[in-house]
Amino acid sequence: MRDSAGISGGSGAAGGFPKPPRRRRRLLRWIALGVSLLVLAGSAVGWWLYRKLDANITEDTSAEAELERYEHDRPVHFSDGSQNILLIGSDSRSGTENARYGRDGGTQRSDTVILLHLPADRRSATAVSIPRDLIVEIPGCLTADGSRTSARSAQFNWAFQWGGAACTIRTVEKMTGIRIDHHMVVDFGGFKKMVNAVGGVEVCLKQPVNDAEAHLKLPAGRQTLRGEQALGFVRARYGLGGGSDTERMERQQQFLGSLVKKVQSNGVLLNPGRLYPLLDAATSSVTTDSGLASLRGLYELVRGIRDIPAEQVKFLTVPRRPYAADPNRDELVQPAAAELFRRLRADEPLTVTPPSPQAAAALPTATPAARASRTSATPAAPAAPAPSTASSPTPAATFTGTTAGMADCR
Repeated sequence: MRDSAGISGGSGAAGGFPKPPRRRRRLLRWIALGVSLLVLAGSAVGWWLYRKLDANITEDTSAEAELERYEHDRPVHFSDGSQNILLIGSDSRSGTENARYGRDGGTQRSDTVILLHLPADRRSATAVSIPRDLIVEIPGCLTADGSRTSARSAQFNWAFQWGGAACTIRTVEKMTGIRIDHHMVVDFGGFKKMVNAVGGVEVCLKQPVNDAEAHLKLPAGRQTLRGEQALGFVRARYGLGGGSDTERMERQQQFLGSLVKKVQSNGVLLNPGRLYPLLDAATSSVTTDSGLASLRGLYELVRGIRDIPAEQVKFLTVPRRPYAADPNRDELVQPAAAELFRRLRADEPLTVTPPSPQAAAALPTATPAARASRTSATPAAPAAPAPSTASSPTPAATFTGTTAGMADCR
């Protein structure tokens, strides 16, 4: 029997192809429906995760309002495309996670402050530590109770206690002439969560550590620090080295260098099982300005720096020395500090070199009396920048520091 098209068997489809059996057609429909449901479910889960991470971030609206009030006093941005981000580690004892480190007195100070400069070409990154005990000019700031402080000369970490992030930003801008584009505040609990999310960070210790104040007891050698141990390591002073804040900042920079390398590794960025906990920890741990107070904003920031080579992620401390009126405090070394700030403002290159063994051996140590009277010991002044040469319009000035590429255990 032939159909009207002359094809044997009357069951063929138009065009000469036989129709699939009814059972097979039913199976194909169910498969298509299942795939569609999986796609929809995946999209729904993805959207839910995005909204959850996005909602984790706390926006610092009060700091933004205060900065807008003083916009006319703030420095202009000299280099298009570059960004300056102020990273603030808070020692707040508020909340369940932070209360274990001491009584909540209703105030907080900046335990760590780092100015992160990202050049326009995103081929490097420079992180500049600002000592807590540096004597600076702090402008009049709005306090938590609505009153205003008067402008005065004081140690740097008082700015955060008096007026939070806005006061700290204005103090840094006044000192450096650098426009701060964004800021992030992270507390103790947030730091521990981010370290745990990447599976810990590797450090190498030349000798055992036993610091009762930091609740830190570690053997010598290579080891991976997580949570509580990592926090103790970056905060410890008296059980490591001579007890100086210089050494503490150097340890923080080395730890951050190892953290950068860990986050850049495929074990984190390409592993959803580690990437999501890291994003969840990061977004739920930071208080930031509106420009970064979204998952998209943070993603754009990370995307711009994720491919920077480790040896081009540079860490240094502002050039400083013992303060003339009080050797237990610090002051800027000029003209080295001014040259550093000028280069960052103009987005000009700079390099870092580790201190010589002779300079490291000459670092002053804190006496027990000095430790009791201050939060950091007398630091050594870093090397002044190298003079310009006629062969290059913007030669890379050299400062004492380190890079993420130097963070390997050897």
